[in-house]
Amino acid sequence: MQSAIERRLGILEYLCKQRRDTIENLAFEFGVSRSTIKRDIEILSISYPLSTSQGKGGGVYVAEWFKFGMVYLTDKQAELLKRLDKYLVGEDKLTLKSILSTYCRPQKGFEYFSGSNEL
Repeated sequence: MQSAIERRLGILEYLCKQRRDTIENLAFEFGVSRSTIKRDIEILSISYPLSTSQGKGGGVYVAEWFKFGMVYLTDKQAELLKRLDKYLVGEDKLTLKSILSTYCRPQKGFEYFSGSNEL
């Protein structure tokens, strides 16, 4: 029998692969009740970008940008790379933007592209 922590990590990994599923299916997949899954999702959503919706087509969703186990740049690292951007051109500039969009926390990545940093 797996612990609650192991099950919750399993749910998070599963949702990151599927991107969306129903409470009923998660309960079946993990061999627990619907109320246990609801409680697990509530607890996970405190630390992870999970959301739920009710009704037809509803379920549990993980934010599109989120990848389980992803390591992000610190604010200091991202700021350094953003400052270096003005010295780059062509393919190097595109590569740096790719690094920033992949490894910055989403709000930081969106800030980066919303300014006057266009090619």
